Amino acid sequence: MPKLIVTTREGETSEVEVGDGLTVMETIRDNGFDELLALCGGCCSCATCHVHVDPAFADKLPPMGEDEDDLLESSDHRVATSRLSCQIPFTSDLDGLKVTIAPED
Repeated sequence: MPKLIVTTREGETSEVEVGDGLTVMETIRDNGFDELLALCGGCCSCATCHVHVDPAFADKLPPMGEDEDDLLESSDHRVATSRLSCQIPFTSDLDGLKVTIAPED
């Protein structure tokens, strides 16, 4: 089963298995990382699932949509590798993906 490597805001890293058809947000939420709020449930309307993606995986992600870009624009913690984890469907190509949960705005 593919793996996702998650680093919390405190710097603790965990490796979790990803089920078929899940997004990165669903995987993080379903594995007990309570600091990722995901208030909108994955509708791309709140930016509370903001993560920083390992640059090595940037070219494997789907392109950022306009709504996602607009929501990230309002974050004080946006970096070049910022993404909303609800907008990243996990595929086998992303096995080993590393993300860090962004600081809360």
